[in-house]
Amino acid sequence: MPVTVLLVDDEPLVRAGLRAVLEAQPDIEVVGEAADGAAVIPLVRQLRPDVVAMDVRMPLLDGIAATRAVLRTVAEPPKILVVTTFEDDEYVYEALRAGADGFLLKRARPAEIVHAVRLVAEGESLLFPASVRQLAARYGERGGRDALAGARLTEREAEVLRLMTQGLSNAEIAGELVVGTETVKSHVGAVLAKLGARDRTQAVIAAYESGFVAPR
Repeated sequence: MPVTVLLVDDEPLVRAGLRAVLEAQPDIEVVGEAADGAAVIPLVRQLRPDVVAMDVRMPLLDGIAATRAVLRTVAEPPKILVVTTFEDDEYVYEALRAGADGFLLKRARPAEIVHAVRLVAEGESLLFPASVRQLAARYGERGGRDALAGARLTEREAEVLRLMTQGLSNAEIAGELVVGTETVKSHVGAVLAKLGARDRTQAVIAAYESGFVAPR
Protein backbone atom coordinates (compact mmCIF):
# COMPACT_ATOMS: atom_id res chain seq x y z
CA MET A 1 0.00 0.00 0.00
CA PRO A 2 1.34 3.47 -0.86
CA VAL A 3 1.85 6.17 1.77
CA THR A 4 -1.07 8.57 1.35
CA VAL A 5 -0.48 12.31 1.82
CA LEU A 6 -2.70 15.36 2.31
CA LEU A 7 -1.07 18.68 1.33
CA VAL A 8 -2.05 21.78 3.32
CA ASP A 9 -0.52 25.11 2.28
CA ASP A 10 -1.95 28.49 1.34
CA GLU A 11 0.48 28.80 -1.59
CA PRO A 12 -0.73 26.91 -4.69
CA LEU A 13 2.81 26.76 -6.11
CA VAL A 14 4.10 25.05 -2.98
CA ARG A 15 1.31 22.47 -3.13
CA ALA A 16 1.93 21.90 -6.82
CA GLY A 17 5.65 21.44 -6.24
CA LEU A 18 5.16 18.98 -3.40
CA ARG A 19 2.56 17.05 -5.40
CA ALA A 20 4.90 16.76 -8.39
CA VAL A 21 7.76 15.49 -6.23
CA LEU A 22 5.71 13.03 -4.22
CA GLU A 23 3.60 11.63 -7.04
CA ALA A 24 6.77 10.76 -8.95
CA GLN A 25 7.30 8.03 -6.34
CA PRO A 26 5.57 4.67 -6.82
CA ASP A 27 5.03 4.22 -3.07
CA ILE A 28 3.51 7.67 -2.32
CA GLU A 29 0.07 8.98 -3.29
CA VAL A 30 -1.24 12.53 -2.79
CA VAL A 31 -4.93 12.10 -1.93
CA GLY A 32 -5.95 15.72 -1.42
CA GLU A 33 -5.07 19.38 -0.93
CA ALA A 34 -6.22 22.26 1.24
CA ALA A 35 -5.32 25.95 1.34
CA ASP A 36 -5.82 26.46 5.08
CA GLY A 37 -5.68 24.58 8.36
CA ALA A 38 -9.42 25.15 8.85
CA ALA A 39 -10.12 22.54 6.15
CA VAL A 40 -7.87 19.86 7.60
CA ILE A 41 -10.18 17.98 9.98
CA PRO A 42 -12.98 17.23 7.48
CA LEU A 43 -10.44 16.21 4.84
CA VAL A 44 -8.56 13.96 7.27
CA ARG A 45 -11.82 12.28 8.24
CA GLN A 46 -12.84 11.85 4.60
CA LEU A 47 -9.50 10.84 3.06
CA ARG A 48 -7.74 9.10 6.00
CA PRO A 49 -4.21 10.11 4.88
CA ASP A 50 -1.16 8.54 6.46
CA VAL A 51 0.68 11.87 6.50
CA VAL A 52 -0.45 15.51 6.48
CA ALA A 53 2.17 17.90 5.07
CA MET A 54 1.06 21.13 6.73
CA ASP A 55 2.28 24.69 6.36
CA VAL A 56 3.04 26.20 9.75
CA ARG A 57 1.78 29.70 8.84
CA MET A 58 -1.65 30.09 7.22
CA PRO A 59 -4.16 32.97 7.34
CA LEU A 60 -7.23 31.45 9.02
CA LEU A 61 -5.95 28.51 11.07
CA ASP A 62 -2.20 28.02 11.33
CA GLY A 63 -0.39 24.69 11.40
CA ILE A 64 0.01 24.70 15.19
CA ALA A 65 -3.70 25.11 15.88
CA ALA A 66 -4.60 22.69 13.10
CA THR A 67 -2.23 20.08 14.52
CA ARG A 68 -3.78 20.41 17.98
CA ALA A 69 -7.27 20.17 16.48
CA VAL A 70 -6.48 17.02 14.51
CA LEU A 71 -4.91 15.24 17.46
CA ARG A 72 -7.74 16.28 19.77
CA THR A 73 -10.66 15.33 17.54
CA VAL A 74 -9.56 12.54 15.17
CA ALA A 75 -9.63 9.04 16.66
CA GLU A 76 -6.69 7.68 14.67
CA PRO A 77 -4.81 10.80 13.59
CA PRO A 78 -2.31 10.83 10.74
CA LYS A 79 1.33 11.70 11.08
CA ILE A 80 1.85 15.44 10.73
CA LEU A 81 4.82 16.88 8.86
CA VAL A 82 5.13 20.64 9.30
CA VAL A 83 6.26 22.50 6.19
CA THR A 84 8.20 25.68 6.92
CA THR A 85 10.46 28.29 5.39
CA PHE A 86 12.83 28.63 8.37
CA GLU A 87 14.03 25.68 10.43
CA ASP A 88 14.83 27.83 13.48
CA ASP A 89 11.35 29.35 13.63
CA GLU A 90 9.70 29.25 17.07
CA TYR A 91 6.48 28.27 15.27
CA VAL A 92 8.16 25.03 14.20
CA TYR A 93 9.05 24.15 17.78
CA GLU A 94 5.54 24.99 18.97
CA ALA A 95 4.12 22.74 16.25
CA LEU A 96 6.37 19.89 17.39
CA ARG A 97 5.30 20.46 20.99
CA ALA A 98 1.68 20.45 19.82
CA GLY A 99 2.15 16.97 18.37
CA ALA A 100 3.66 17.30 14.90
CA ASP A 101 5.95 14.39 14.03
CA GLY A 102 8.61 16.35 12.16
CA PHE A 103 9.21 19.29 9.87
CA LEU A 104 10.22 19.87 6.27
CA LEU A 105 11.88 22.93 4.77
CA LYS A 106 10.19 24.40 1.70
CA ARG A 107 13.58 24.70 0.03
CA ALA A 108 14.36 21.01 0.57
CA ARG A 109 15.57 18.99 -2.38
CA PRO A 110 13.13 16.44 -3.89
CA ALA A 111 15.01 13.49 -2.37
CA GLU A 112 14.80 15.14 1.07
CA ILE A 113 11.06 15.70 0.71
CA VAL A 114 10.48 12.06 -0.20
CA HIS A 115 12.74 10.87 2.62
CA ALA A 116 10.90 13.04 5.15
CA VAL A 117 7.47 11.70 4.17
CA ARG A 118 8.62 8.08 4.27
CA LEU A 119 10.45 8.50 7.58
CA VAL A 120 7.54 10.21 9.31
CA ALA A 121 5.13 7.60 7.97
CA GLU A 122 7.29 4.79 9.37
CA GLY A 123 7.72 6.52 12.73
CA GLU A 124 10.82 4.53 13.68
CA SER A 125 13.37 7.32 13.84
CA LEU A 126 13.54 11.07 14.42
CA LEU A 127 13.55 13.44 11.47
CA PHE A 128 16.40 16.00 11.61
CA PRO A 129 17.49 15.25 15.22
CA ALA A 130 20.17 17.97 15.21
CA SER A 131 17.61 20.63 14.25
CA VAL A 132 15.18 19.43 16.92
CA ARG A 133 18.00 19.65 19.45
CA GLN A 134 18.80 23.22 18.37
CA LEU A 135 15.14 24.21 18.57
CA ALA A 136 14.91 22.76 22.07
CA ALA A 137 18.00 24.68 23.13
CA ARG A 138 16.55 27.93 21.83
CA TYR A 139 12.87 27.65 22.73
CA GLY A 140 12.46 24.79 25.19
CA GLU A 141 11.16 25.72 28.62
CA ARG A 142 13.02 24.43 31.66
CA GLY A 143 12.43 24.06 35.36
CA GLY A 144 8.69 23.69 35.94
CA ARG A 145 8.08 21.51 32.91
CA ASP A 146 9.68 18.28 34.08
CA ALA A 147 8.01 15.97 31.60
CA LEU A 148 9.90 12.96 32.96
CA ALA A 149 8.86 13.46 36.57
CA GLY A 150 7.14 10.34 37.80
CA ALA A 151 7.81 8.41 34.58
CA ARG A 152 10.00 5.90 36.43
CA LEU A 153 11.91 4.73 33.39
CA THR A 154 14.01 1.64 33.90
CA GLU A 155 17.74 1.89 33.28
CA ARG A 156 17.35 0.25 29.86
CA GLU A 157 14.40 2.47 28.93
CA ALA A 158 16.43 5.54 29.87
CA GLU A 159 19.27 4.28 27.68
CA VAL A 160 16.86 3.77 24.79
CA LEU A 161 15.49 7.31 25.23
CA ARG A 162 19.00 8.75 25.12
CA LEU A 163 19.64 6.94 21.84
CA MET A 164 16.29 8.14 20.50
CA THR A 165 17.38 11.73 21.09
CA GLN A 166 20.31 11.06 18.75
CA GLY A 167 17.88 10.18 15.98
CA LEU A 168 18.71 6.47 15.87
CA SER A 169 16.22 4.08 14.34
CA ASN A 170 15.03 0.95 16.12
CA ALA A 171 17.51 -1.13 14.12
CA GLU A 172 20.38 1.23 14.99
CA ILE A 173 19.43 1.20 18.68
CA ALA A 174 19.32 -2.60 18.56
CA GLY A 175 22.84 -2.58 17.16
CA GLU A 176 24.09 -0.22 19.85
CA LEU A 177 22.57 -2.28 22.66
CA VAL A 178 23.20 -5.67 21.04
CA VAL A 179 19.57 -6.75 21.38
CA GLY A 180 16.83 -7.69 18.93
CA THR A 181 14.76 -5.08 17.07
CA GLU A 182 11.55 -6.38 18.64
CA THR A 183 13.07 -5.84 22.08
CA VAL A 184 13.85 -2.24 21.13
CA LYS A 185 10.28 -1.73 19.85
CA SER A 186 9.02 -2.96 23.20
CA HIS A 187 11.28 -0.54 25.09
CA VAL A 188 10.31 2.37 22.83
CA GLY A 189 6.63 1.58 23.38
CA ALA A 190 7.18 1.53 27.14
CA VAL A 191 9.01 4.88 27.03
CA LEU A 192 6.21 6.51 25.03
CA ALA A 193 3.56 5.11 27.35
CA LYS A 194 5.33 6.23 30.53
CA LEU A 195 5.91 9.72 29.14
CA GLY A 196 2.41 10.00 27.71
CA ALA A 197 4.06 10.81 24.38
CA ARG A 198 2.34 10.37 21.03
CA ASP A 199 5.56 9.47 19.23
CA ARG A 200 9.34 9.66 19.28
CA THR A 201 9.40 13.38 18.57
CA GLN A 202 7.27 14.13 21.63
CA ALA A 203 9.42 11.84 23.78
CA VAL A 204 12.61 13.53 22.61
CA ILE A 205 11.21 17.01 23.29
CA ALA A 206 10.22 15.85 26.79
CA ALA A 207 13.75 14.55 27.31
CA TYR A 208 15.25 17.92 26.37
CA GLU A 209 12.76 20.08 28.26
CA SER A 210 13.11 18.04 31.44
CA GLY A 211 16.89 18.29 31.37
CA PHE A 212 17.17 14.50 31.00
CA VAL A 213 19.53 15.23 28.12
CA ALA A 214 21.07 18.62 27.36
CA PRO A 215 20.55 20.16 23.91
CA ARG A 216 23.97 21.19 22.69
